[in-house]
Amino acid sequence: MINLSKKNIFQKACLALLLGMLFTTSACVRHSEMQTEGADFLQGVWVQDSIPHQAQMMDYTLHEFKFTCDSMYTVMKVHAKTQRIPDSCYKDGNWTEYAKGVYVMRGDSLIGEGIYTKPNGKYKASGCYKTGTYLPRYRVAYHSKDSLVLESRYDQRPLVLRKTQDITCVPKRRWED
Repeated sequence: MINLSKKNIFQKACLALLLGMLFTTSACVRHSEMQTEGADFLQGVWVQDSIPHQAQMMDYTLHEFKFTCDSMYTVMKVHAKTQRIPDSCYKDGNWTEYAKGVYVMRGDSLIGEGIYTKPNGKYKASGCYKTGTYLPRYRVAYHSKDSLVLESRYDQRPLVLRKTQDITCVPKRRWED
C-alpha cells in the first residue's frame, strides 16, 4: 500500500511538472508581425512646444510623438545647461534622441515598450546618449481632438502636446514606413 501511494505521489509530481512546463511555454507568445488598431484618439503626430519656465531650468526635454496604429515613434530634443556627458556628445547642450516601439492603453495609462534608435530608425546599441530599451509610462491626464496631456511616471513635469497631423490607422507589418 505504501508503494502505491509513492507511485501516486510520483505521478502527481510528474503531472504538475508537465503542466508547469506547458503554462511556462504558453506564456511566451510571439508578438504579431501585424499592427493592431491602437487607441483612436492618439493617432497622429503630437508636439510639445515648450515647458513652463524652461529658460530657468538646468535641463529639459521636448517631445514629439507619432502614433500609427499601435506603434509609437518618439523624438526627444534634449537641452542641458550643465555638462554631464563627454565633450564629443555634449554638442553645446542640445541634442536629439530617437525611439520606437509599441504601446497599449490600460485604463488611462499609456504603456510603451521599445528601443532607442538612430535617426534612421535602426537599433542603437552604443554611442552617445541613451541606448537599449525604451519603456515610457504615462497617464493620459487629458485629451481632446487637438490637445493631449501626458503625466510621466518618471518625471513630475506634464507633457502638454498639440496635434500637428492626423493619421488614419491602416495596420501593416511592423516598422514598415
